[in-house]
Amino acid sequence: MSDANPEPRGPESIEHAHDPEVLQLAAKVFDLARHGDTDTVAAYVDAGVPANLTNDKGDSLVMLAAYHGHAATVEALLQRGADPDRPNDRGQSPLAGAVFKGEDEVVKALVAHGADPSAGSPSAIETARMFEKTELLKLFGAE
Repeated sequence: MSDANPEPRGPESIEHAHDPEVLQLAAKVFDLARHGDTDTVAAYVDAGVPANLTNDKGDSLVMLAAYHGHAATVEALLQRGADPDRPNDRGQSPLAGAVFKGEDEVVKALVAHGADPSAGSPSAIETARMFEKTELLKLFGAE
């Protein structure tokens, strides 16, 4: 199975990862995801930015868009091959983050793309239980 946007591998990718211009571009793309600039994020991914790009905390573009309530950006990234379950360095999933923040449209987009409600720590199911979100527990099949 091939990834639509494979992440660079090998010594040349390490060199590029430390290039100030590459770091500046990555920071810009993370900000675009965080602020929900869907069209621009999609254009960067279409031009070769990895859909599963992560920052220094392990937060993916999907995680940043999900946590900040940008369902359209999440949807665009998922359509371009982003992993809906990719946890950050603290083991948190985008779905659990969206549940925590009360971003129901983001939750629906992630679930529609196969996000696992039991992934991460705490999981989306555990988070929904903690906040007594019975509708989400039903959506997750965990009522």
